[in-house]
Amino acid sequence: MSRLDRNQGLLFALPALLMLAALIFYPLVYTGVLSVTDEAGGFVGMQNFSAMLGARLTATAFWNTLIYVGFSIIFQMILGTAAGILLNQNFRGRGLVRSTMLIPWVVPGIVAATTWAWMFHTEFGIVNYMLMSVHAIDAQIGWLTNPNTVMPALIAVNVWKMFPFVAIMILAGLQSVPETLYEAARVDGASFRDEIRYIMLPQLRPVLISVSLLLMIWGLNATTVIYAMTKGGPANRSLITPIQIFRQAFEFFQLNQAAALSLVFFLIIGLVMGIYIKLSEERE
Repeated sequence: MSRLDRNQGLLFALPALLMLAALIFYPLVYTGVLSVTDEAGGFVGMQNFSAMLGARLTATAFWNTLIYVGFSIIFQMILGTAAGILLNQNFRGRGLVRSTMLIPWVVPGIVAATTWAWMFHTEFGIVNYMLMSVHAIDAQIGWLTNPNTVMPALIAVNVWKMFPFVAIMILAGLQSVPETLYEAARVDGASFRDEIRYIMLPQLRPVLISVSLLLMIWGLNATTVIYAMTKGGPANRSLITPIQIFRQAFEFFQLNQAAALSLVFFLIIGLVMGIYIKLSEERE
């Protein structure tokens, strides 16, 4: 076999690799250059990093990010897994229900955020109207203007948007579970709850790990819902790190400091992903 034949696969993949280098590695390197320079291009070392990490707003945004992403993933996984298991059962109209389940996921993020913002409106929102109609609340609630309710409201919207993806992935995983496992369990007198605990969930472990990892990546980089509904307010109670980076770069025009913060956030995400993958492999 000639040397050209041995490298034939690399030659075919070379255009795609060059495209990835242009779209990923070059922006990453340029961001690193921006993070250690000033507006005039002069080298300033770690000055941009210390300025951003020393800001009180950075700690607030990072804490909000942990709360938003963490609780979103927990409820997305719980609700999505339950929905996927129910959709795997035999009942009339199952195909219609499966199709309808996908609507929140396929709706564009900006459309969903704008719609929910109106639904949560203090005076004209349907959420307050429905709750007051059943006497669940006595007065109108400013869901997106009250510091105590803005984050739960945003988490609820994010869960509504993404749990259908979890449900479909769980449903796909359940389709590959051998029917003989259920038959053997029923012969031994297992209930439906036992089937979920001892058959479905163990068989779904690879799917659950992969889906939760995807949700974590998407959640840490998602800005559409929060920026469209609150822009990080009120009083920065819903400000997350990606929005802080965006505002620092395109509202305050501090590109160098935004680049420094984005690199720190990138390293934190990489560390979290590495730890998560390592722990998942040890469990396996």
